[in-house]
Amino acid sequence: MMSDHSFELIATLWPGFAHFPEFAIDARLDGIRVNPATAPIEELEAAISNLQVRDAPVPLFYDVKGRQLRVEEAREHEGHLEVILNHPIRIDLRDPSARIVAFKAGADFATLDWIEDGGRRLIFKDGRTFGPKYKVNHGESLHIRHPSLEVLGNLFTDHELRKIEAAKRAGFTRFFLSYTESQSDVDQLRELVGQDAELWLKIENEKGLRFVENAFKKTDGVVLAAARGDLFIEVQRPHDILKAVKLIIKKDPEACVGSRILLSIATRAMPPPEKLRALQAIHAHAQDPNLLDLIVRIFHDPTPSCADFSELAWLAEIGYKRFLLCDELCLHKDLLNTAINAFRVFEEAYT
Repeated sequence: MMSDHSFELIATLWPGFAHFPEFAIDARLDGIRVNPATAPIEELEAAISNLQVRDAPVPLFYDVKGRQLRVEEAREHEGHLEVILNHPIRIDLRDPSARIVAFKAGADFATLDWIEDGGRRLIFKDGRTFGPKYKVNHGESLHIRHPSLEVLGNLFTDHELRKIEAAKRAGFTRFFLSYTESQSDVDQLRELVGQDAELWLKIENEKGLRFVENAFKKTDGVVLAAARGDLFIEVQRPHDILKAVKLIIKKDPEACVGSRILLSIATRAMPPPEKLRALQAIHAHAQDPNLLDLIVRIFHDPTPSCADFSELAWLAEIGYKRFLLCDELCLHKDLLNTAINAFRVFEEAYT
């Protein structure tokens, strides 16, 4: 991917967003990642079928889901939560710490009781005592950090294979791969998308870090990505994220770093949770589809934090020149505009 910028910036946008066409031609961006995590195959095909991928002014990337654990179905049953996973798992439940499952990017937790259906059905303990505090939704990710965890079955589910084929038909030649853990993962994706495709390998857990340290070989068209959104949750201790991102840029000088960048723009953009829920309820029953955007504008603070600028400088100091903005920062036009402007001002000041 060629760029005139000193630092490359990639946003995460869904083609169905009202602001997608505007940013799809925005010269401030060096790429757009299309993340179809929760989209049904029919919705995905409709969303990307009309994209002029090969001639897009801003290069388009498609995000492939590998072994990332996601919720296919969640329901409450007699006071406890039951979850159907996209991949079967195996784990040693004799260790109490293996029963702790994280939801909502590590902001919510529940305690696993037992596993059924060959590892795909998780039954949790009484939610009133053992969590989770918030509703678990279809498509959201979850995390089990215990070293005994094994994600079983094929790397790509049948549903994911259909999505990859749809992306190929639409003309995508650049792909992110989530939860890359081995050269076999890379080879399997390469077999599906072709030898000339550009692969960006998202490193998101301890197994991925071991692959980077011990087995990764840098080749043309293959780029590592420090996907800190999940990686920060998956590392054993919070400060391990520092040596993780250093390892990735050491092994691949072209590596990208993503997520948890300029987050103050998003976290300070909305009111406290109890007020937000009330505003969202109003929005759900309102006739004006632009009401939520109006709410964002009311509460949006366009000034990033000092910590955000300092973190960008540290990432640049250790060698990163490619940055990926996370999903929540790109959901609203105003937030994304602020983030892009802040990043380019940082680039000018730093270089």
